[in-house]
Amino acid sequence: MSRTPTVSFEFFPPKTPEMEAKLWDSVKRLEPLNPSYVSVTYGAGGSTRERTHGIVKRMAEETKLNPAGHITCVAATKGEIDQVLKDYWAAGVKRIVALRGDPTAGIGTKYEPHPGGYAYASDLIVGARRIADFDISVGCYPEVHPDAPSLKAEIDNLKRKFDAGATRAITQFFFYPDVFFKFLDQARAAGITQPIVPGIMLQSNFKGLQRMASLCNTAIPARIAELYDGLDNDAETRDLVTAHVAADLCQRLAEQGVDHFHFYTMNRAGLSLSTCRLLGIKPAALPS
Repeated sequence: MSRTPTVSFEFFPPKTPEMEAKLWDSVKRLEPLNPSYVSVTYGAGGSTRERTHGIVKRMAEETKLNPAGHITCVAATKGEIDQVLKDYWAAGVKRIVALRGDPTAGIGTKYEPHPGGYAYASDLIVGARRIADFDISVGCYPEVHPDAPSLKAEIDNLKRKFDAGATRAITQFFFYPDVFFKFLDQARAAGITQPIVPGIMLQSNFKGLQRMASLCNTAIPARIAELYDGLDNDAETRDLVTAHVAADLCQRLAEQGVDHFHFYTMNRAGLSLSTCRLLGIKPAALPS
């Protein structure tokens, strides 16, 4: 790599006190890496919404991080979403991740817009732009969203989101560099000039990884499956494999000019720290 890349991290809201302690420990350990920003997801169907908002506001108040709250269109009226956006801005949270969101009945079921809400991410972006000058990230699927009929339809939808005022796109996770570059080329050919950031998965539970990949059309190379083979009861080695797989993908992307990576941390600081170390990214000061 010609220069050290920049990074951002995604966390998810915890469901138990133990998981909450783990989240804040991870935040504390990753903060010295000076990420460009961090994001906090919603649960499926908009669940955990209040926990997400609370975590994002606390990050803004108690850390030096630049937090972004995920906002989805599901299970909320325009008025409810607008109020969240106003509360974020008032709390100093100037970044959001605007998403359509998964159907309330679960992934794989038909998405139905809320009758009083924003129908799609592009509508949500327009609404957010009316409220304040947010930095707005959106999602995209290099291997095509399960609801999209083609790569062209995926690109067209992404362009609608940028035309509505999005700042950047963050991809769903993938493992083949060529998948990302093909998508990037198609996006540029469609007139999209904004940044498209690769999302890098740090899930060391291979069965969990397979489950996630099947839900979002992500292909897992046979060589990666072989690396995890026989490690079901060896978490330590799985972690080492995961960090090396992620760092190798990042290095291959960096060789062709990618200079920012968004890590799906699974709320585990160690995997992010290991991967970043392999990429030459070190803490500004070691955590106390």
